[in-house]
Amino acid sequence: MPTLGFLVTFEAQPGKEDDVAAFLTEPLAMVEAEPGTFTWNSFRSGPTTFGIFDTFDTEDDRHFHLNGEVRKAIEARAADLFAVAPTISPVDIIATKLPA
Repeated sequence: MPTLGFLVTFEAQPGKEDDVAAFLTEPLAMVEAEPGTFTWNSFRSGPTTFGIFDTFDTEDDRHFHLNGEVRKAIEARAADLFAVAPTISPVDIIATKLPA
């Protein structure tokens, strides 16, 4: 069961909402190549607000992901897509339900 995660939030620049939504589908291929990333979800929570929630079993897996390809892709597009720098919040998972 994963016990660690990240909640990352993004605020799209005006007029870039569709670009952000499209961009947040691209990292899926990158995280599929990371065996330590247990789950990875991108989402939209408002007209201009987006996020990523991902989970990990170990601190090493979380650290590897934090410094990996997804972060590089986000940093490369940040000035073009986001109104402010993304907020990256490490989280400790208290409970989870996973498919059998």
